[in-house]
Amino acid sequence: MTARRPILVGTDGSPSSVQAVAWAAYEAALRSCPLSVITTNFVPGNYGVPIGMPASFFEDEERDAKNRLEAAAQLAAESAPGHTLDIQTTLCTGTPAGELLERSKSASMVVVGANRRGIIERGFLGSVSAAVGTHAQCPVAIIRANPETEITRTEGPVVVGVDGSAHSEAAISMAFEEAALRRCELVAVHAWSDVKLPRGSDSDGESKVQQVVTQETAVLSASLAGRAESFPDVKVRTKVVRDDPVQNLREQADSARLLVVGSRGRGGFASMLLGSTSRALMHSVRCPLLIVR
Repeated sequence: MTARRPILVGTDGSPSSVQAVAWAAYEAALRSCPLSVITTNFVPGNYGVPIGMPASFFEDEERDAKNRLEAAAQLAAESAPGHTLDIQTTLCTGTPAGELLERSKSASMVVVGANRRGIIERGFLGSVSAAVGTHAQCPVAIIRANPETEITRTEGPVVVGVDGSAHSEAAISMAFEEAALRRCELVAVHAWSDVKLPRGSDSDGESKVQQVVTQETAVLSASLAGRAESFPDVKVRTKVVRDDPVQNLREQADSARLLVVGSRGRGGFASMLLGSTSRALMHSVRCPLLIVR
């Protein structure tokens, strides 16, 4: 991990951003690193601010933003009982995505909520979580507001998706680290797509399936090799499944406390900064999703 680099979290007061603050505080406590909480408010001349707005509009915006930061700092402190967090709050004037992306250059992790709502979101185009997940310079945790899920739950494993590509190497390493911090089991999942096999007899078809399973099991084992020595206390369970990766990882996430994936996988173009699997999971999994560049 990067020593003393802060965990950065953005808040706009929406349910998902409130959960993002709580999760970020918990993660900062595990890593013994500072927590940086930011929010944005409109100022004259900002993109998306109608011309001619009265001064009282901007005064109200600034007051609300300061109240959000105060509430977020209090929530962060309450979310890490037994720990004294170094909490820094910053009132920004740029777009939420722009501010988070710029600060991601010096952060160890960025945490954002999905399904953001309110006037701040209406002031810019596109999704903050998608933009940050795609372009941030550090790992990004995306938190969905789900009242049925305790965001800092202490049950369930850390799950990591493994596809055998170089892009999943960093995700595997960070998944081991997260499991070690939480002292929990790590489930490494390798899903190979349910492709149409060549025609032949039933026995031939079954034999080909077994050959593929053997090959894909070897891919998973090779991807995990060498990390047990660095994380001897992490129990690892492997799963090789014949399934669509997105569908299977979504199912695994239902009982996980954290899902870790790489930003891109096999077959991705170099210009595509966020792969189809991580993009599809971003707005559908119930547990926190950690995307690792």
